[in-house]
Amino acid sequence: MADSKQLNHETLGNSKNPAVIIIHGLFGDKDNLKRLARELESDFFCVLPDVRNHGDSFHSNDMTYPSMAGDIITLADDLNLDSFHLVGHSMGGKIAMEVAMSSPERVLSAVFADISPAAYEGTHDRIMEALCALDLSQVKSRGDADKQLADAIAEKGVRQFLLKNLKRTDEGYQWRLNLNALRECYSEISGAVSENTYDGKVLFIKGGNSNYLTEKHEDAVKKRFPNASVKVIDDTGHWLHAEKPRIFNRLVRDFLTA
Repeated sequence: MADSKQLNHETLGNSKNPAVIIIHGLFGDKDNLKRLARELESDFFCVLPDVRNHGDSFHSNDMTYPSMAGDIITLADDLNLDSFHLVGHSMGGKIAMEVAMSSPERVLSAVFADISPAAYEGTHDRIMEALCALDLSQVKSRGDADKQLADAIAEKGVRQFLLKNLKRTDEGYQWRLNLNALRECYSEISGAVSENTYDGKVLFIKGGNSNYLTEKHEDAVKKRFPNASVKVIDDTGHWLHAEKPRIFNRLVRDFLTA
């Protein structure tokens, strides 16, 4: 885990090109959207951070969206990025929204993947309980952890995604995630973003089978992002970038280069 208050991150592409900061969602890390970055790196300088309490970034008991947006601005400052595009999925989308609203003069445009600005109720409760209940003393391999999680989390793909957060140490397997902070701050993570506005160009991409972005969220979107447009990827759920990466990546690229 990095000790500094700068987010652990990776960059792809030429730093002289327009920058795009690509922000992962809850329980993820900087590798989640790397396939997108690889498709953008010929034309963009791609920055892939680990959000606080995730990956190899610092741990904190504060998970408010203004604080996490501040982390992104600090990273942009450290990389000498006066302006940049934003792409964020789920929680990362909410962080990107907060960045756009708090520093609109620096944000060229933004893409929010399968998320709205509104609050959500208990979406990840089952996963949070399962991860916190995992007995690491009985884990000698990721297979052991997978068996423990299987009763609570039926979807193998979801378990594999979550178990990328386990790391082997001299003392055995440990979480890279700061699970205690995520659990204590979950009401903030699932809450709404600020009620400011960003007048720049915004694209919301919705998974056709997902309920994270629906008509009931329309007012919350329009209030904050008056120049927003929406694209739907049919037959996909919340993990649209993993389920249909070719279509998702094309929509993002077409929007950023328009």
